[in-house]
Amino acid sequence: MTSFDLLPAIDLRGGRVVRLRQGDFGRETVYDRDPVEVAEEFAAAGARWIHVVDLDGAREGEPVQADVVARIVGALGGRVRCEVAGGLRMERAVQRALLAGAGRVVVGTAALRDPAFVAALIETHGVDAIVVALDVRDGLALGEGWRPGAAGVRAEDALLGLSVAGARWFAATAIDRDGLLAGPDFDLLGRLLRLDAGAVIASGGVTTLDDLRQAKAIGCAGAIVGRALYEGHLDLAAALAAVDSAG
Repeated sequence: MTSFDLLPAIDLRGGRVVRLRQGDFGRETVYDRDPVEVAEEFAAAGARWIHVVDLDGAREGEPVQADVVARIVGALGGRVRCEVAGGLRMERAVQRALLAGAGRVVVGTAALRDPAFVAALIETHGVDAIVVALDVRDGLALGEGWRPGAAGVRAEDALLGLSVAGARWFAATAIDRDGLLAGPDFDLLGRLLRLDAGAVIASGGVTTLDDLRQAKAIGCAGAIVGRALYEGHLDLAAALAAVDSAG
C-alpha cells in the first residue's frame, strides 16, 4: 500500500454484486451489475486496490464465489491489486486465492480462533499478503460472518494478540455502521490506532470525502468504501484525488 489507499468494495452473493446493512443477510441490496464490469469501472477510475468479499463464503465458512473472484482478478490483469475476503479459514483456501492472483487475503474467524494460524500464513506467504479482519460489534471483534450470538474478543486485545503473532495489517469494520452511510466509528479506529501495533484500514459507514480525509488524518492506512460509491454519494475518481492530495 501507499501511505493511504481507498479500496472500493465488491461484495458477492450468488454471483451478484450486493451490499448488506450491518452484516444482515436479510437486509440486502442487489446491484444488478456484472462484478467484472464493476471492477473494470473501478480500475478505470484509478483504483490501486479493490476489496472483493465472498459473502456466501463468509457465511458457509469456505469460499463459494472463488470462480467469480478469479474472473475479477483475471480481468484486471495486474493493473489493480485485489484484496480478497470471505470464508478463508484454511491454508488451502488462502493459497488458492493467492495463486489466483489476489494481492493479499483477509482472514477473520480463523485468526480470532487461533493466532498461530495467522503466524503460519505469514511465514509461508509473507506479512504483506495477510490482513486480519477485526469486525467489531459492542467493542468485540467477531468472526463467523458476524452471526448473531457469535463469541467475540475485545477488539484491542485481538489486535495486540495478533500483532504478537506477526500480523501487521488490520481491517477494522464497525458492524453497526456498515452499509448505513452513517460515517465511520472514529472512536473505535482511534482506540486501535493508539495501540501502535499495526496498520489499520477503516471500514464501515465511509460515506463522504470528509470521512476519508479524517481517516487519513488520524493515521489509518486506507479505507474500504462500498454503498456510498454504488448509490452516488461518492465519486471514486474524485475521492481518490481527494485522499491523494490530503496532507
